[in-house]
Amino acid sequence: MQPSVFSPNASSYLGPQGDPPLSYPGFVILAIIMAVFTGPAIVLNATVIIVSLMHKQLRQPLNYALVNMAVADLGTAMTGGVLSVVNNAQGYFSLGRTGCVMEGFAVSVCGITSLCTVALIAVERMFVVCKPLGQMTFQKKHAAGGIFLCWLWSLTWNLPPLFGWGRYELEGVGTSCAPDWHNRDPHNVSYILAYFAVCFAVPFAIILISYTKLIWTLHQVSKLAALEGGAVAKAELRVASMVILMVVTFLISWLPYASLAMLVVYNPDLEIHPLVGTVPVYLAKSSTVYNPLIYIYLNKQFRKYAVPFLLCGNEPWELDDESEAATTVEVASNKVSPS
Repeated sequence: MQPSVFSPNASSYLGPQGDPPLSYPGFVILAIIMAVFTGPAIVLNATVIIVSLMHKQLRQPLNYALVNMAVADLGTAMTGGVLSVVNNAQGYFSLGRTGCVMEGFAVSVCGITSLCTVALIAVERMFVVCKPLGQMTFQKKHAAGGIFLCWLWSLTWNLPPLFGWGRYELEGVGTSCAPDWHNRDPHNVSYILAYFAVCFAVPFAIILISYTKLIWTLHQVSKLAALEGGAVAKAELRVASMVILMVVTFLISWLPYASLAMLVVYNPDLEIHPLVGTVPVYLAKSSTVYNPLIYIYLNKQFRKYAVPFLLCGNEPWELDDESEAATTVEVASNKVSPS
């Protein structure tokens, strides 16, 4: 067993003279951990796609982004997750330089598309509830346009390493590949800084602004509808709780990875233990499990079809026809005047 090292300075996490950064049992443990995330991610996201194709009721414009997120997360799990399990089980990256570039590109495209789709979902919900453009109806063309922009944005910022601006290289313990955070070349550093700004900071800012506007609007609606038995206030509390959950899981999944990347860029001489460098990588990939659970399986409309599909037709509880999001949108839309 020997690790694959593509260049002497490929990663600050690799041991001196190309020594394995972990013992073989350590790699096996990492393979098991990654398998625990990857298996459920594949099942959950594939189920979302299948039931959406099976049931016309789910093919609504507001659900397009949810299905797109499932597609992107499934791509991340199938490329980054499965390959990480295999490579960790072997104790080294076995696909060579070309395989590293292909894996790094595929995982990055799917991962950033998923991240952008999370921002898109926030924008869609804000537009439908707050109606910043008046009584404009959210249609299929708007949903399809948003999805197209997510993939285009991801491709735009993940293609440059294939043409010399930045590069894909081994990361963590050397069993997966990603944009190279360690190379000190000015062209590479400029790419990483731009990548961080447009692929993490911008989506996160959009999420915060959109959900802040949404919660504020529901709060105002709650005041106006105080005589209706608190129904809107309950919807406001429910949405606020969901927003907090979404933002917190987003930060848990992506902030450590982005922070470590920026830390390495600003202090390339910093010595980081292999396991410390690997944890943020796995947290980012774990979002493929959190996303469907939070955005889709907590949605009554999707859960009505997905859970029986997973349980071979059994329904463990009675489900309403409408999702919580749809209910909230309906309540708020009836009360909020165009801004």
